[in-house]
Amino acid sequence: MKPKFYIGLFSILLFFSCKKETSIIVSSKDYHAAVDNVTQIMLHDIFSPPVASRIFVYPNIAAFEVIAQNSTKYNSLQNQLNGLDSIPKLDSKAGVNQKLAALVAHMEVSKQLVFSEEIVEKFRDSLYKKWSDCNEKEFEISKDYGLKVAERIKKWMGKDNYKQTRTFQKYTVSTNIEGRWQPTPPAYMDAIEPHWNKIRTLVLDSASQFKPKPAMPFSLNKNSVFYNQVKEVYDIGNEITKKGESCEEVKIAQFWDCNPYATVNQGHMTFAKKKITPGGHWMGIVKIASQKSNADFEKTVYAYTKTSIGIFESFISCWDEKFRSNVIRPETIINEKMDENWKPLLQTPPFPEYTSGHSVLSTCSAIILNNIFGDNFSFVDDTEIPFGLPKRKFSSFENASKEAAISRFYGGIHYKASIENGIEQGKNIGDFIVSKLKMTK
Repeated sequence: MKPKFYIGLFSILLFFSCKKETSIIVSSKDYHAAVDNVTQIMLHDIFSPPVASRIFVYPNIAAFEVIAQNSTKYNSLQNQLNGLDSIPKLDSKAGVNQKLAALVAHMEVSKQLVFSEEIVEKFRDSLYKKWSDCNEKEFEISKDYGLKVAERIKKWMGKDNYKQTRTFQKYTVSTNIEGRWQPTPPAYMDAIEPHWNKIRTLVLDSASQFKPKPAMPFSLNKNSVFYNQVKEVYDIGNEITKKGESCEEVKIAQFWDCNPYATVNQGHMTFAKKKITPGGHWMGIVKIASQKSNADFEKTVYAYTKTSIGIFESFISCWDEKFRSNVIRPETIINEKMDENWKPLLQTPPFPEYTSGHSVLSTCSAIILNNIFGDNFSFVDDTEIPFGLPKRKFSSFENASKEAAISRFYGGIHYKASIENGIEQGKNIGDFIVSKLKMTK
């Protein structure tokens, strides 16, 4: 019995010894899961596209700051992003698992930004248990550093004027001035985030740094540029309706709809139709590109971070123009002056028309992703499958961004000028971010 006893005891000791020495493995797959978890929470909590861009960007920055410490490949964003400094230093001899710490920082900051904190906590706790069971000492050391970085990011984040904008006056609709934006059916919602241009920018000097060309002057003269652009939206809407659901323009419009405020009316009841935000869609494309290129953990975090910075800046710049020019939506003017029964293919989002947000942020995102993964990066976009839409294939990020932009014209919610000038606005922002941010060595 004694030999068997000692053999058994040795096996147990060997098991715990190996277990203690095993380094915790954290993969790109884990980081994708963390971002996906945040996206699902935003669907559940229903955040507006501008607010969603804020929820994406700060956790990614927190994670990036962890992996950038003592890195031979990546530079910290300290003193590159407005107001960001004093990131806790990493002791290279402390035994910190930087991938683990980065994920801890991401989850901790995410938890502060959403309503459904318990969903983040459930996801976090499952990872904490797995990591702790593998190597408790490494887990605790790494977690502590991740939390320190998260606390620094949260303090910096808290000074971006978001809380202050929650107390600003509600937007007043100008019904006595022709050509001004008005709430649209079916919900006639108030304007979303009218004070978003007060949010602190990250890279841009100000919200108006890349102010687009002035919006078209409002005119009902049949020879005017404005009237002809309204007529163009009206005509394409009628043409698409005749072609039916199977036509390419309808497929494009529906694929890029990304309206978290879409509603369905049934009798006296109104239901929200769950949809991803435009920024969420491009976060999905980051995941696709990272997986296709077999990006390691650090490059994956880098790609999410740089793209989310571009999306965040795009919303601030675009919203600055939207509530400056305050342009009426096609649906409103067509129903009033051309055809009271006309409806756009897509529900009109609750904010002014000019410029097209999809055009701005999609163009900016494409430029940043080109910078990371290269030009002519073909991919299959399956981001919308959970929402009942098929995959679409793109030959490049630019090709995808152009389709996203024109989708708003097919959907009947934007004039061509808003799309074209929005593309230019997004290009200016994307080029500026790529040239100014030195994230790689």
